[in-house]
Amino acid sequence: MSDQSPYMLAPDDLADNLDGAVDAVFGTLSSQFMLLPKGDTYLTYPEFQAGFEALRIASGGFRDFTTQTCWDAVRRNARAWIVLRAIIGVSPPEWGDLANELNIEPIPTNWCREVDGDAKRDPDFFNTGKGQTGLRVRRIDACFAVAVGAISGGASPVPDDVIHRLSKFDTRDGIGSVQHAAEFHVPYAVLLYERFLGRPFASHRDAISELVGDVMELAIEAALASAHIPFRKTKRAERVPGFEQAPDFFAPDELAPISIIEAKVCGDDGTARDKVSRVLRLAAMRDERLRTGRPSFEVIACIDGRGFRVRRQDMRYLITATRGKVFTMATLPDLIDNTSLKQLKP
Repeated sequence: MSDQSPYMLAPDDLADNLDGAVDAVFGTLSSQFMLLPKGDTYLTYPEFQAGFEALRIASGGFRDFTTQTCWDAVRRNARAWIVLRAIIGVSPPEWGDLANELNIEPIPTNWCREVDGDAKRDPDFFNTGKGQTGLRVRRIDACFAVAVGAISGGASPVPDDVIHRLSKFDTRDGIGSVQHAAEFHVPYAVLLYERFLGRPFASHRDAISELVGDVMELAIEAALASAHIPFRKTKRAERVPGFEQAPDFFAPDELAPISIIEAKVCGDDGTARDKVSRVLRLAAMRDERLRTGRPSFEVIACIDGRGFRVRRQDMRYLITATRGKVFTMATLPDLIDNTSLKQLKP
């Protein structure tokens, strides 16, 4: 916490120390690149490895690699479905598109994504009623058939200016490549190269993309709850009477708010500018209520990410509009005692 932190400055001092306040906020912004929400579908390595072992054992070390042994594997451990997709090297929708080429059973665009989530959550999924309906079985058969065919066949010859998606260490030469990778430790340089091509945690980031922006909101919820402060968090795109765009939090509620909070973690400056614009509109609403003698509220911004560091003028606008009530993940512990939220502490 800096002496120039905007929420520490008296209103009369804020304008005279605006650039220092901007520097103080910039100094606490973090990229948040290293933090990802787990969500309810994150697989730890032991969970993934158990799925791999189920597939390896059911297929006899990939020497009896058929649609039936794929079924045996996923019934032993549903995470074998995830491992099988990882061997092919495709996203869930891409797997469905490949299976549709077999004309066995039409597979909707997001169907494989739904099965992915079910398999991640429940290792026994393919033994449940939901995993054994007639339509689902036919679609899974199609996915297994195209997986067995693709992996067994390996990468086909292509022109020099393109690459084949199966041209990987473990699939380039067909099922023999998979057998070799399963029996011997993969060379570390090969592992690093394929990680470089695929980006670390890329699949997980795609699966929890909607949750990434919730990191700040979850931290705010925890802070308010631990202080026993009543609040309401709005839903995504929720309409709240009297508000053109609903803020992320009302405290204590939207009928008689004392504080409203906008929260965002931004990796790009365009998204950050959109959030600043939202705060400015809320500040204009606050000021209009004050001018007309109606009950008003305090506007608070809880932000983080490198996107907010790009445009210095936008941060000036944000600090001015909130009257200094700008907090980052690093300064969030100061949120309650330095805003009107403290009035709601029991």
